[in-house]
Amino acid sequence: MTPKRAGWVAGAAAAVLVAAGGITYAVAGDDGGTEVPAADSADAGFARDMSVHHQQAVEMSYIVRDRTDDEEVRRLAYDIAQTQANQRGMMIGWLDLWELPKVSSDPPMAWMGMGDAPSAGAGSLMPGMATDAEMKKLGTLDGKRAEVYYLQLMTEHHKGGVHMAKGCVERCTVGVEKRLARGMVESQESEIRLMADLLAERGAKPRP
Repeated sequence: MTPKRAGWVAGAAAAVLVAAGGITYAVAGDDGGTEVPAADSADAGFARDMSVHHQQAVEMSYIVRDRTDDEEVRRLAYDIAQTQANQRGMMIGWLDLWELPKVSSDPPMAWMGMGDAPSAGAGSLMPGMATDAEMKKLGTLDGKRAEVYYLQLMTEHHKGGVHMAKGCVERCTVGVEKRLARGMVESQESEIRLMADLLAERGAKPRP
């Protein structure tokens, strides 16, 4: 790993640790109060939707980890899987603390005013998410082809995640959740740059 690339990974890890630091204060607002967000709030909507978004990233990462022997891609996939599984656990935990449902009858991302956004296909509930067909295809590829396809899918996935996290930074009111969202933006933007480099090394580019 080059020093530049190592710096990106270290920066992303630091952002995650900072964001996770206040989990015990998950029900407190920015003013230090204890008001619980409403079921239709941005806080609850982000926690629900990003949990679903993260779950697919975890699944995708474990698929590619078993489809290639490339240590750099396997390391990236493992880091993404572990980070997003941990963050998903935090967000589900907050919903439990708030005694709010983990599913909603509202369309995905309605809390961002995007409830009517068109789907990219079956399984693609939110921007950046892979379709069922794309997930199935990833599971049929090996070696470099699997690496390239994963990096392309995950780049799009991260772009969608960054968009949603920025929405929480703007709309969420619970301090620890806003900090987590900021950490997601920093770490995923760093990983997008890293994946662009990994794709270039394999003679490929992110999907247009």
